[in-house]
Amino acid sequence: MSAKSAISKEIFAPLDERMLGAVQVKRRTKKKIPFLATGGQGEYLTYICLSVTNKKPTQASITKVKQFEGSTSFVRRSQWMLEQLRQVNGIDPNRDSAEFDLLFENTFDQWVASTASEKCTFFQILHHTCQRYLTDRKPEFINCQSKIMGGNSILHSAADSVTSAVQKASQALNERGERLGRAEEKTEDMKNSAQQFAETAHKLAMKHKC
Repeated sequence: MSAKSAISKEIFAPLDERMLGAVQVKRRTKKKIPFLATGGQGEYLTYICLSVTNKKPTQASITKVKQFEGSTSFVRRSQWMLEQLRQVNGIDPNRDSAEFDLLFENTFDQWVASTASEKCTFFQILHHTCQRYLTDRKPEFINCQSKIMGGNSILHSAADSVTSAVQKASQALNERGERLGRAEEKTEDMKNSAQQFAETAHKLAMKHKC
């Protein structure tokens, strides 16, 4: 079983929550530890997890989960409701980067994902979840590559293409209608001219007989 599957089963399933995505991270800058702090628990792995409740109304949250060296279990640490997320910073929109920042109402963390690809996948899931479950206040996504918002970009692009095609088709139909209208006007004018010519010829013929 992978670490993410184990986290989902061990941390979120017992609370009737569903894990949507997770990214393994480490801090870009070491967190300052108080001078009196002693008895650390050694090395550990850190995961940032995104989950939602199965019960309605659905609530989404971001949870920091740790696995300490020598242990097969996972420990839930800090947790924030998705509404508390204020900004997601992808650091560099022009290249694949594993670095990112998360800004919450009461804290700010600087992370490095295990890979740029894993970060990108997590960002895509996070962005989609924010769009789906947050209505009043959505976090700002800055310095992110366009592929992170790829789902929406593709949809917008497809919508724009359809709109453009409809507009072109409508314009073509209008132009065709105008051409047909002008042709009908010319035909009617020709019919009237022919009828007038016939009437005039008939009158002259009758006058000549007389």
